[in-house]
Amino acid sequence: MNTLSRLPSWVAQHLVAARVVLALTLLLGLAYPLGMVAVAQVPGLRDAAQGSALGDSGTAADGSSLIGQSFSDAKGNPLPQYFQPRPSNAGAAGYDPTASGASNLGPENVVDHLSTGKNDPAVASLLSTVCARSLAVGQLEHVSGARPFCTPDGVGAVLGVYRADGLTGTVQRVVSLDQACPTRPFLTTYQGVTVECAKPGEDYSGALVTPIRGDAPADPAVPADAVTASASGLDPDISPAYAHLQAARVARVRHLELATVLHLINTYTTGRTLGFLGEPVVDVVELNLALDRSHPLTGGAK
Repeated sequence: MNTLSRLPSWVAQHLVAARVVLALTLLLGLAYPLGMVAVAQVPGLRDAAQGSALGDSGTAADGSSLIGQSFSDAKGNPLPQYFQPRPSNAGAAGYDPTASGASNLGPENVVDHLSTGKNDPAVASLLSTVCARSLAVGQLEHVSGARPFCTPDGVGAVLGVYRADGLTGTVQRVVSLDQACPTRPFLTTYQGVTVECAKPGEDYSGALVTPIRGDAPADPAVPADAVTASASGLDPDISPAYAHLQAARVARVRHLELATVLHLINTYTTGRTLGFLGEPVVDVVELNLALDRSHPLTGGAK
């Protein structure tokens, strides 16, 4: 006769439950984790399991090939001797692994909040943020930073149009919503009406928001990944187009031949996964570390 059958039913049930807990604890709490640790040591998986650390063996890691870094000075200015990563919204300074995330702003976020004083800071729209970044990259790389729907001074080219019948009718008033007074609006007139600069604190909610494309090329000199952050804010990769845009600057500051820098870019360019998934990318962290190892900066940055 089964021993459990001679026990009160409630005791037998508790013993069965205890056996199940013990068995699952040994299986899932001990055997499974140890098995995963063992599998992670298999050649080909070991590096990723240890964080894909970069640097010489036996020394402190210089970073990870999976997490981007900001190559800037204490004031946030880009260091010209390094390839620059894409922007990051992870943390105040960017690329903070403990604050991974995106801005969560969408393409319809085009109107800035203009500051009215110390306790009311300005908040740039996604469009103005992209425009400002494009202008800054263009100045750094000595190319045009112009983009569609951006003003020459690097904010959104967005008008607030007041019409006689709300959405229709003749234009009665026009305001450049992202250009605070006394800035001169990017357009003098719109449909015969003088364009005004925006007065901080004034309510323009009754205006019809009208982005103006402008005459910027459809394919700007500054690539899209140079002005937009990744969803995680930690992506270490940039497009080959953005890497090539920066090559001349890095070569000049490091006193290298352009062909040498282009060869390094090609070395650290990864093709599409399985030959057809995604796009080719360049790991900026690996590329900059390779530059420092093989071609250390001499004479200081200029």
